[in-house]
Amino acid sequence: METLFTSTFAVALAEIGDKTQLLSLLLAARFNNKIAIISGILLATVINHALSAWFGVSLSQFVDSQWLPWLVGGSFIAVGLWLLVPDKDEEVASKYDSYGAFAVSTVLFFIAEIGDKTQIATILLGAQFQSTVIVTIGTTLGMLLANIPVIYFGDKLMKALPLTASRVAAAFLFVVLGIVATQV
Repeated sequence: METLFTSTFAVALAEIGDKTQLLSLLLAARFNNKIAIISGILLATVINHALSAWFGVSLSQFVDSQWLPWLVGGSFIAVGLWLLVPDKDEEVASKYDSYGAFAVSTVLFFIAEIGDKTQIATILLGAQFQSTVIVTIGTTLGMLLANIPVIYFGDKLMKALPLTASRVAAAFLFVVLGIVATQV
């Protein structure tokens, strides 16, 4: 349960104000079919995060076990500091609208997630917890928890949510997780 909870909570927090969350807002503004957008995000996230968690588990097998907590902990701290840097708003090109909400959401979300903070966090969580399946489930749930409200209530939610405070809270969580990971 710790793996699932930590993976879900860490990614949900890291996603607040992230470029993929802003992409969700833009997709919701462009397309009326919210279920297709959510389905595209789900598919893109499952594929991306399964590969990322697997990579984290695999990578950890090549690192000496005495160094793994320090590597994971230091990486969590680095991601925490990275969260303090806001992402830039990215435009969704309307030339792809003809492919439909599901296809556009799947492709753009998958591409936007490459090298993203939540993908890096998924790699680290895979390395820390040694579970591709549970980490993938948790990080995907976290992604959906952060993005579904934006898809349905985007404009109102973005005005009410203090993004700077949320980003600082998420950064603090990752730094704390990094410190805890080094104490193992």
